[in-house]
Amino acid sequence: MEDFTRTVLARVAVPTFIAGVVASVVAAFVGGMPAAVGAILGTAIVLIFFVVGQLFLAMVLRNNPELALSAALVIYLTKIGVLMLLLFLLQGTTAFDTRAFGFTIILCTLVWTIAEVWILAKTKALVVDPNNVPEGAQRMADNAPNADQ
Repeated sequence: MEDFTRTVLARVAVPTFIAGVVASVVAAFVGGMPAAVGAILGTAIVLIFFVVGQLFLAMVLRNNPELALSAALVIYLTKIGVLMLLLFLLQGTTAFDTRAFGFTIILCTLVWTIAEVWILAKTKALVVDPNNVPEGAQRMADNAPNADQ
């Protein structure tokens, strides 16, 4: 796994996990064991979905960077579809508290997203590989008037 992907995952998954633990403890106090189980399941689902999605996207970026946007969209739509299927299948369950489950999914998703945006803004990752500039674009850049003069 690439260092950047490992860094992003570590710095994003940890706060998400902590938010899930806090949500599980609060759910246990408010709703008992069924609520705690729902919160734990919600945390696990978010972590699994987002880690797998991030790893898949890193693989696509490494092999076919021009497909990054398409791959990200497919990953997002797949996650939403699977989550909707899970919610549909579990809507009448009594094995755990579905409200704690839903609230924890929303909380962990927000924490993951905010942490990821914050980290990507702080790391200032290159969007374009300067060593992989197309020939025509390089010629245009070389022939462009220099703004510093």
